[in-house]
Amino acid sequence: MSFTPSLGQSNLSKSYLEPLLAGDRTACRELIDGALGCGVSAYELLTKLVYPTMDLLQSLYREDRINKTKLNLATRLNRALTDQLTAKLERKADNGRKVLIFCGHDEPEELGGQICADLFEAEGWTVRFAGGGVPEDEVLKLIGDERPDVTVMYATLPTGVPAVRKLIDYLRDVNSCPDMQIMCCGGIYRRAEGLSEEIGADLYAQDAADAVLVANEHPSRRASVDQQTVGRTRRIRKAAARKAERTGVEFEVDAA
Repeated sequence: MSFTPSLGQSNLSKSYLEPLLAGDRTACRELIDGALGCGVSAYELLTKLVYPTMDLLQSLYREDRINKTKLNLATRLNRALTDQLTAKLERKADNGRKVLIFCGHDEPEELGGQICADLFEAEGWTVRFAGGGVPEDEVLKLIGDERPDVTVMYATLPTGVPAVRKLIDYLRDVNSCPDMQIMCCGGIYRRAEGLSEEIGADLYAQDAADAVLVANEHPSRRASVDQQTVGRTRRIRKAAARKAERTGVEFEVDAA
């Protein structure tokens, strides 16, 4: 990242965090405006300052170094500044691809999901950002209505993983949109190596910027049955049953 000497990345991050935790909207806006005036792009500020600060805030809260009030003040202000920066992103032409994004329903996850949506949109994708707390049946209906190329499950907190596991298994089982890729993105998947693969995702991205890059570079990657531990035995049995119906040959499936 190429800040001017007076606005080095570490200095800018430190200068940003203190007023953010205090909820000082004026000071944070002035700092962002100053960085933009010095030639730092909105994309750089979103991906190298706002997004990492969001992750830092959650770490500070998990470690009991800040309380819930400071977390909420900072997260909501970070979100307001995200809106300001999103309006300044350079936008590419429509690339003909569509992404549907869901996330956990805590405020930090909503912010991460929003940044993810903003970056996909700037890259030329058609974006639908449904947020968190969407029931399984409504997720399935939305996927059926929108027919996205990629569905992103964004999560930063471990409490959301069981629901994502269940949802991915449900989507695989119903198979209403077989050409769709499922991506897991966010801090919890970065901290737990191999988790996204274990629960059957086709793609993994460590953060919002990486999500766009991975989706653009791997438009046809799919998780194999061997990679999917959630619901794996049931899927193998169903596949074997379908093959047996076609060939008239009985198959036995090891449930171990």
